[in-house]
Amino acid sequence: MNVYDFAAERLNGQVQSLSDYRGQVLLVVNTASQCGLTPQYQGLQTLYTRYRDQGFAVLGFPCNQFAGQEPGSAADIQSFCSSQYGVTFPLFSKIEVNGPGAHPLYQWLKQQAPGSGPNAPEIEWNFAKFLIDRAGHVVKRYPPQTQPEDLAADIEALLAAPRA
Repeated sequence: MNVYDFAAERLNGQVQSLSDYRGQVLLVVNTASQCGLTPQYQGLQTLYTRYRDQGFAVLGFPCNQFAGQEPGSAADIQSFCSSQYGVTFPLFSKIEVNGPGAHPLYQWLKQQAPGSGPNAPEIEWNFAKFLIDRAGHVVKRYPPQTQPEDLAADIEALLAAPRA
């Protein structure tokens, strides 16, 4: 099993197979618009702009499970991300990342990279990040406080790796 076995609904309501990203390095992030970490949208967009032509994509998954910090509708989320941070990377519909309602993608991500801490493997907060190689396998999980810019070297290493 790999990331390409999953599908998710985009903010526009269309279901997208993650197999559409086959062969790309991916950064999967649970996001929120009213969080102290929300400015990370800028860093995520910077990474996407810098590396997308080399086969990299950021996939944003809004989540309202942490202190209700993503209360808006799909249209609200899209408008906020575009106007405030110039986000052009793919954004998906709101999902749950923990508990019995967790999206199957996040159930799988947490199995692949359980993280650490007292609540592992649960997602600890908004902006937890999973780096996925071109073969669709989870390479590393980063805690929410990790700034997107700090992932550049890991992304570059995966982009430079020979394609399978």
